[in-house]
Amino acid sequence: MVELRGALIGCGFFAVNQMHAWRDIEGASIVAVCDRDPERLCIVGDQFGIAKRYTDAAELFASERLDFVDIATTAPSHRPLVEMAARYRVPVICQKPFAPTLADAKAMVKACADAGVPLMVHENFRWQSPIQTVRAVLDSGKIGRPFFGRISFRSAYDVFSGQPYLAKGKRFIIEDLGIHSLDIARFLLGDVSTITTRTARINPDIAGEDVATMLMDHKNGATSVVDCSYATKLAVEPFPETLIEIDGSDGTIRLAQGYRLTATGKSGTKIIDVSPPLLSWASQPWHNIQESVVAIQQHWVDCLAKGTEPTTSGADNLQTFALVEAAYLGAASHEPVHLDALLK
Repeated sequence: MVELRGALIGCGFFAVNQMHAWRDIEGASIVAVCDRDPERLCIVGDQFGIAKRYTDAAELFASERLDFVDIATTAPSHRPLVEMAARYRVPVICQKPFAPTLADAKAMVKACADAGVPLMVHENFRWQSPIQTVRAVLDSGKIGRPFFGRISFRSAYDVFSGQPYLAKGKRFIIEDLGIHSLDIARFLLGDVSTITTRTARINPDIAGEDVATMLMDHKNGATSVVDCSYATKLAVEPFPETLIEIDGSDGTIRLAQGYRLTATGKSGTKIIDVSPPLLSWASQPWHNIQESVVAIQQHWVDCLAKGTEPTTSGADNLQTFALVEAAYLGAASHEPVHLDALLK
């Protein structure tokens, strides 16, 4: 396989995980980094031995021969950067949340489609190995036809110390964390027709919501509940584990705290440990998220090599992004929101 040449734009908190992952995977390497902050640019460039460094994205695209670009900046800058990459015919991975608005997200998907450029959203939670195992059990038919699911992420972990900007936005848990949980629900149970949402702000020192409960009707007839909280104090802190319950016509799946997966079907019950690997550069408890970054980036490289569409393509992610927008609309109105109207 010819090694693909990539560039990273954005050298912030999470981008370091992406850089570690690029160093681990086969078929690609990062040849240049870009950030408007010279200090962050220097830190990441030095840490990963990247000599080519830019403070201006336009200069990066004009100067480098790139096979892809990894955009790891904040949402307001995504659209101009994605559209710039499309103009240069450079395939794009874009960090989540994909865009500030659904209109921006649609415009980005259109720009890349018009340019014939692959676009993938870095929606990595579904790539965690325990969640991939849940999907494998579903695909095996062990529990029959799934009719109910619960995707739960409840914690009191201090996410604000590492990412203080999260405390300042009027939107918090649905946009930052719930987007992952909603995508997992889609991944396991299919696309959604209607969502009903309730939110709360328990922590008085933040601007946005830190609790959200969402009830969804899936197009295949299943029902799911997605619940997220950063205000839930438990005896054993589960962060950053996603807990999953799925009921099917012939059995059940339970992914419990401590990465304990129980699958019950007609042939009996099987309990397995699905703990994610602890990579050499990873640290607990973040290791489940860190290993998923390697998995999704390897998927991207494999798709580029084969000419296939990534599972979290920009077009696919519009369904997840629309769920986020619908959740906020429903939280404000206290009414169910239909997804089809948003996606037109």
